[in-house]
Amino acid sequence: MSLVAPVNNGSVNISESSQETEKKTGSKLDKDDFLMLLVTQMKYQDPLEPESNTEYVAQLAQFSTLEQMENLNNTTTNTSAYTLVGKQVRIKETSDTGAEKETQGMVEYVKMENGKPYVSVNGEMYSYDDIIEVIDDNYLISQYIPSVKQQKLTFIHHDPQNMKIEGISMGSKGYQATGIAVAVMDESGNTTKIDTDKLNYKNGTLTIDKSAFEKLPAGNYVVALGFDDINKTMDYESVTLTIMGNVKQEGQQEQAS
Repeated sequence: MSLVAPVNNGSVNISESSQETEKKTGSKLDKDDFLMLLVTQMKYQDPLEPESNTEYVAQLAQFSTLEQMENLNNTTTNTSAYTLVGKQVRIKETSDTGAEKETQGMVEYVKMENGKPYVSVNGEMYSYDDIIEVIDDNYLISQYIPSVKQQKLTFIHHDPQNMKIEGISMGSKGYQATGIAVAVMDESGNTTKIDTDKLNYKNGTLTIDKSAFEKLPAGNYVVALGFDDINKTMDYESVTLTIMGNVKQEGQQEQAS
């Protein structure tokens, strides 16, 4: 459909509403802008080729659908913002100079300003749109509780050595442990607890005195570690133990298997 704008002394008169819409070129147009375009279209249509009522009704229906979708999107965004209260989030802000700043913390509350949600994190307000990550509480806790790296140990009866379990983290940020309990389980589920006087922990390494294994027969074992942190963390998957050789009998010499 062609548009005809009024001409005055050789110049074309453009309405203020059309000029205002034009200024938004390159930016996001909302439902009000589309409605303004429709009104302008009706105002300056060619009287010799007028738009049919059916076409106007169709365009109005499109505007109605657009408005409903926009309202639904706003409602969904606001609802999502409120569900973040009490959760850990990561936020990335970009300043006018292009510098980026990241913040992580728990969402304390949500506040609406000019129809847009803002979240309070560490006492500061941030736009909901600047949230780049929501961190699951269980995942977050798993980063702080005590842990042990994967490793395999070998104990040989005819050449006994102290066993060292390395790569132990005692936890952080309120989930620290102060002590470790150790037990050894065979493939049948039989468990042998290691006395604390045979354990020595220092700088991420737990040393177990060789005497703790002298009566255990050859076979494959799992070393279970229990921590006294607030979660009572147990690890019975990270460390395996293989015992080789024959148990020394009283009055007999050790024999290699």
